[in-house]
Amino acid sequence: MSMPPLRGQVTELLLAWSQGDEDAAGRLIPLVYDELRTRAAAALRPERPDHTLTPTALVHEAYLRLVDQRLPQFENRKHFYGVAARVMRQVLVDHARSRKAAKRNAGRQALPLDENLPVTDERAADLMALDDALAALAGVDPEKARLVELRYFTGLTIEDTAEMLGVSPATVKREWALARAWLHREISGAP
Repeated sequence: MSMPPLRGQVTELLLAWSQGDEDAAGRLIPLVYDELRTRAAAALRPERPDHTLTPTALVHEAYLRLVDQRLPQFENRKHFYGVAARVMRQVLVDHARSRKAAKRNAGRQALPLDENLPVTDERAADLMALDDALAALAGVDPEKARLVELRYFTGLTIEDTAEMLGVSPATVKREWALARAWLHREISGAP
């Protein structure tokens, strides 16, 4: 079974980039941009309707962080999208933390990293609590943590998540329910 041309081309460029071809990253973006933008829009869906961070801005920040790596080691396009989901999550969490820090330093003159990334105080606290709980989950069950990143931060469907993880949709549904329950218990402090 041969790989569709676009998927094969993405994988080839990722491998070339891993092997030091700096131009490969530039040739990669037009091939993955629409998919990354779709996933960024899904990551922003839980935000308030007037949120000024756009999917485009989130993709650009995530892509800058991805290309900032010296020699990234992406196994394939699925691995790349998984790492991109983690980077988008980190962009949102970093912004929430900077907003919280700015609030603590209210009397001081502070320059935010990006003025176009407002997050409500409540959302920032929720996002940081989720990030802490997700880090704890990764220590116990890295696969469930990856599943949460793909489902929550990039809004992948059950089927797309199953494809990315190489498991059945039924497994994703079961693991998603378990991960959500675990995270809820962790965040709420329930026994």
